[in-house]
Amino acid sequence: MYVIGTAGHVDHGKSALVKALTGIDPDRLREERERGMTIDLGFAWLRLPNGEQVSIVDVPGHERFIKNMLAGVGGIDLALLVVAADEGVMPQTREHLAILDLLQVKRGLLVVTKADLVEEEWLALVAEEVREAVAGTVLEGARLVVCSAYTGRGLPELVDAIQASLADLPAKRDLDRPRLPIDRVFTISGFGTVVTGTLIDGALSAGQEVVVVPGGLRSRLRSLQIHRSRVEQAPPGARLAANLVGLATEDLARGQVVTTPGWLQPTTALDARLRLLADWPHPVAHNSVLLFHSGTAEVQARLRLLDCEELRPGEQGWGQLRLDAPVAVAKGDLFILRAPTGTLGGGQVVDPHAARHRRFHPATVASLEQLLDGDLESVLRSTVEQREPVTVRDLALRSHLRFEQVLPVLADLIAAGDLAPLGGRLDEPATWLFSRGRWHALTDQAVEAVAAYHRAYPLRPGLPREELRSRLRSLPTPAFAPALERWLFEGSLAEAGSALRLPDHRAALTADQEAKAAAFLARLGASPFAPPTDHALEPELLAYLLHSGRAVRVAEDIIFPATSYQEAVTRIRTALEAQGSITVAQVRDLFGSSRKYALALLEHLDELKVTRRVGDERRLNRG
Repeated sequence: MYVIGTAGHVDHGKSALVKALTGIDPDRLREERERGMTIDLGFAWLRLPNGEQVSIVDVPGHERFIKNMLAGVGGIDLALLVVAADEGVMPQTREHLAILDLLQVKRGLLVVTKADLVEEEWLALVAEEVREAVAGTVLEGARLVVCSAYTGRGLPELVDAIQASLADLPAKRDLDRPRLPIDRVFTISGFGTVVTGTLIDGALSAGQEVVVVPGGLRSRLRSLQIHRSRVEQAPPGARLAANLVGLATEDLARGQVVTTPGWLQPTTALDARLRLLADWPHPVAHNSVLLFHSGTAEVQARLRLLDCEELRPGEQGWGQLRLDAPVAVAKGDLFILRAPTGTLGGGQVVDPHAARHRRFHPATVASLEQLLDGDLESVLRSTVEQREPVTVRDLALRSHLRFEQVLPVLADLIAAGDLAPLGGRLDEPATWLFSRGRWHALTDQAVEAVAAYHRAYPLRPGLPREELRSRLRSLPTPAFAPALERWLFEGSLAEAGSALRLPDHRAALTADQEAKAAAFLARLGASPFAPPTDHALEPELLAYLLHSGRAVRVAEDIIFPATSYQEAVTRIRTALEAQGSITVAQVRDLFGSSRKYALALLEHLDELKVTRRVGDERRLNRG
């Protein structure tokens, strides 16, 4: 489905032309009819000779309502630049033309209206003036049609020209990520809240769960209408009315977007390629405050120029827009920038969720240029470098591509060693991706963290996993497990029980430490089942003996030599096998120790699930 949009100066006959073509008066507001001037967006539809229906968005021409014009012109496929024969090209004609050019509306028709009011010679002069005005813009060379809404002159020719212009347009882009920028909110009695807009990038179906962003409001599509006819599914490009369940009109506003949950996140900072109009009277400086228009949204923004101090008329450059309020935009979206005195330029969103950059930083500019103009490999590589680590799913979303589109290119990049995947298969959306350089740097950081731990604690088996995770602050928590799995697979790190070590690290005692350890164990063994509890041994050496299994801690202050511990466990188990149960007193008597040691041993065995307590007795845990 296609959408036609009008453009042109106030009172040049746009609404009258739409009514003459369709029989529908697009001026829906009483004030519009009383003043004879379009104030807000108007809507109609036209059935072409080939049977196809097209939507028409009629926009206001007065400079005071330019923001309303911008809310309607974003999703159009064909522009009708309307110029009245009795006035010719006027200021809003030129501003609307500049907006069409900035938004790259590549199909258009030049329509000279009110032909009944002037002589033929004058018509010829106006037609030539219009052709000169569009020279160098997207509408250069567009077909010109002279017509009159009053007499009907030229209307059949205009309809034929519309049909011909739309005939070879490519199919609408379908990324399976539908977006309906809201341009109107109202209530229908008996149905509830209805929003309208031009659907892009995917289809919507009745009954579908949706979310409104910014705002994160959840809803369901009760019903859908195209040209006042109910439909079960709306294709990309449709002018759509959507009945939303559970939301009030005061919850919604022009500028929000209806979409499917889980992918479109609002932003307050975006990187963009900028273009300043050649006829703007002065340069635009760094940190200028402007109005940002994208889709149906309008918000104040501060412009940070990244590669120059000021952007001069006719120039292009790189900038970051810091928005006063969140908007829902995607990579590749076009936008308009305005000042209080008019439209000054526009641009294209390159990164909708931008980090703060250093200015005049060549690497940043080079990366943005890759995102804008690079081939698909370059775009994906640059997106990963900007956001790493990033999941395959998020990479597709940020690149504004289908998931299936990115997979074969990612496979090539991984095979070439440019990207490093973590965990799972590449076709699993949750698989994490790093650039080669960042992965190597992160690996070096992890290895150094473990090496530093070995230097500080040479007798410990290794760095606890959770401590390594906390030291790698730039690594998202969900990416740690697959990253560790790859380090272990590659041999960068090795496991030491629940800890991590370098592959060549082995804890070993010096001769002096070994002598101290032997003396400590001999002291414990002198009273094997009632060892002394005053442990005059340095903590690191004691930890080594415990980890290596040469000693066993059964309570905070009770440590047994390994041989004594094993004998104690064997004797307790044998007694339980023989008599079925055992008490603390019986264990005390069994070893000729005290209640303190007997209780500590039994509680230790309870924790190990060797025994279980039943009243005052212990029994073997056979479950």
